[in-house]
Amino acid sequence: MTDGSPAGTGMAGDAAVGDATTISTAPATDLAIETYGLTKRFRSQVAVDGVDLAVPRGAVFGFLGPNGSGKTTTIRLLLGLVAASAGGARVLGADMPRHVDSVLPRVGALVEGPAFSPYLSGVANLRRFDAADRHAPHRTRSARVDEALDRVGLSHAGRKKVHAYSLGMKQRLGIANALLMRRELLVLDEPTNGLDPQGTREVRALIRSLADDGTTVFVSSHLLAEVEQVCSHVGVMSAGRLVAQGTLEEFRAAGEARVLVQTPDAAAARHVLARFGLDVDGDGGGAVVAAHFASTDVAPEAIVAALVADGVRVRGFEVERASLEQRFVELTGEGFDVVQ
Repeated sequence: MTDGSPAGTGMAGDAAVGDATTISTAPATDLAIETYGLTKRFRSQVAVDGVDLAVPRGAVFGFLGPNGSGKTTTIRLLLGLVAASAGGARVLGADMPRHVDSVLPRVGALVEGPAFSPYLSGVANLRRFDAADRHAPHRTRSARVDEALDRVGLSHAGRKKVHAYSLGMKQRLGIANALLMRRELLVLDEPTNGLDPQGTREVRALIRSLADDGTTVFVSSHLLAEVEQVCSHVGVMSAGRLVAQGTLEEFRAAGEARVLVQTPDAAAARHVLARFGLDVDGDGGGAVVAAHFASTDVAPEAIVAALVADGVRVRGFEVERASLEQRFVELTGEGFDVVQ
């Protein structure tokens, strides 16, 4: 496997940034990917700094972070494309890169965009990659190529030369290559890069169908919508360090939440909220009282019960959870691309 080429053919609570918040993990035997202190230095630059990943089998894991945060380098370390400076990684239960020959045939990957022969058709390119995989049976090659093209919506363009493909079509062809053989783990680096809205929806549907079939999908992305719509778990990178990981719901719940109380008894509501140690906005003179709290610290139903017990007339009560974008900004201090 070479840099930029499609892989999978069998070829070779808040924390300060840098202190990863592990929301939940699975036993080692249930992990498709596990790293411990994984580090990569390039001369004086540390691209990946002590990363401890835990990706459960069967999960759709969104690997988030701004451009330059170390996501792609981490993926290259996992696949044995570069050697770690320190620490280690286990993929599908085997140490990497020691067992790269036995692990990679079980992994499909698209890293740093697809690279194809431009003057061959999509079908011909896939046939060449499949022929290079010593684990791929020759007699089923044509059927598998046709099936892979159909799964990514390129059946109509399979006979066209790749130089006539759009960027999005090339991206889908790269995913098709990763699907030529059944894989236990699929690693996708920015899989919707260059896709139009329809192509993006098709890739999301494909990821869901693969997960439903039991494939673990590891998706590196900086696009909020891509992660929120398909992922069950997330990990956030910032400046080479993993700053949080866990299920999507746990990740959201770990951030600050806001309570909104609609009541004609604002002053009394303010006193009740203050007793819970909540940071109340304003002077409490309005019809809506807002207060901030760490969502794991206090149960909303306990707040409502206390308000009612103190005679506060509650006309409305709402807890606003932190969005994925808000959590990302809290953890990295950087914005997030939220549109396709």
